[in-house]
Amino acid sequence: MNDPQRLLDHRRDLWMALAPLWLDREPGERDYAHMADVIEQYDFTTDELERIYRVEMSPVLVRHQVSLAGEWRSFDEDRLLRQLTFHVWKLTRWRRGFWLLFSGLTTMMTRHRYNMLMDVVLTRRRTRDATPDN
Repeated sequence: MNDPQRLLDHRRDLWMALAPLWLDREPGERDYAHMADVIEQYDFTTDELERIYRVEMSPVLVRHQVSLAGEWRSFDEDRLLRQLTFHVWKLTRWRRGFWLLFSGLTTMMTRHRYNMLMDVVLTRRRTRDATPDN
């Protein structure tokens, strides 16, 4: 997206729903259910969600997670959204490749949480797709 405001408008809810994956506490069932509810509002494939997690969010949020002075119990929503928007808006092809290459390091502390979330999302999608339309 070429316009930062459009990007922010399009990603705001998703980014804020997924941000707790990087907090100091382990998400509970309600947290995962809320994240999955928000994801259902979007039409992203699992590959697109993986890219958002690895390339858009992790490079910004891991800095909060590993910083001694960082936010690890909660986030300043406005500040975080500005950081995410700026990061994604300036992603060039080269930068995307760089962050994709190093995403193993930036996601290592949250990968198990993301995998649990994807289990919830995929279970919901399978259930939804298996249910015949009335």
